[in-house]
Amino acid sequence: MSDVAELAALIKRFAVEDGVHATAIERLSLIRISQPNAPLHVLHEPALCIIAQGGKRVMLAEEVYHYDASRYLVASVDLPITGQVVEASPEVPYLCFRLDLDPGEIAALILEAGPPVPPPQRATRGLFLSEATSSMLDAAARLVRLLDAPEDIPALAPLATREIAYRLLRSDEGWRLRQIATPDTQAQRIARAINWLKVHFAEPLRIEDLAREVHMSPSSLHHHFRAVTAMSPLQYQKRLRLQEARRLMLGDGMDASSASYRVGYESPSQFSREYSRMFGEPPARDLRRLRDGKRAMTAP
Repeated sequence: MSDVAELAALIKRFAVEDGVHATAIERLSLIRISQPNAPLHVLHEPALCIIAQGGKRVMLAEEVYHYDASRYLVASVDLPITGQVVEASPEVPYLCFRLDLDPGEIAALILEAGPPVPPPQRATRGLFLSEATSSMLDAAARLVRLLDAPEDIPALAPLATREIAYRLLRSDEGWRLRQIATPDTQAQRIARAINWLKVHFAEPLRIEDLAREVHMSPSSLHHHFRAVTAMSPLQYQKRLRLQEARRLMLGDGMDASSASYRVGYESPSQFSREYSRMFGEPPARDLRRLRDGKRAMTAP
């Protein structure tokens, strides 16, 4: 059995139904989807995702990333993306291993091992794809296999997650991850700006204030923020606002006007226009479609 087939078999065994399944191992989730789905708008936190079976399309602003079995995707910072499973069936479901990344673990590994070359000062995209090596797939499979031995998880899971992080740092694209964790790089300052926006997204945004917060000039902030996220700070804030408003309406039953004010919009009409541009339909119609879809999925 190949490395990727073994990982697929393990995920299929522990994720017996469709959905995102948290596990007894901190930061590890297993995902199973049995049919192509509609685009899903999410804030993707820093994580490693290895597809063991099936295929997916991920969109970051106007950029499209396609990946399938034996490839992995890494988000090194929080990014508002659109993900869509495009290759899946009940017989051959989409299966994915996801490990949330721990910035402290990454930073500690950098201090101990040191990067082979200094990371470039210019900030680069915080989302990337790479081929999963045999050693990476083996480490992922060993981590999942620990679910069969819960008593071993406290002692052995940290070793396995550390090995995975180490192999990420040593991969051809590992310098991208080192950028975010290395102090005083432009990418690390952008990571701080992103964290600030996550907390203050509902507040009015002045680029000068955000630049001062992360010790950058406004022009440098704008340039490097776009390099990491493929969007400007204002566009990033807008996506956070619209995703949160959609969550409030769908999950908490809030009406569109109340949700728009909660996330920082002063004009309901502007909110409706921007919502339609992002999600393809005005709020009321979009929510009706989403709710109808949920009812269809749960109907006997």
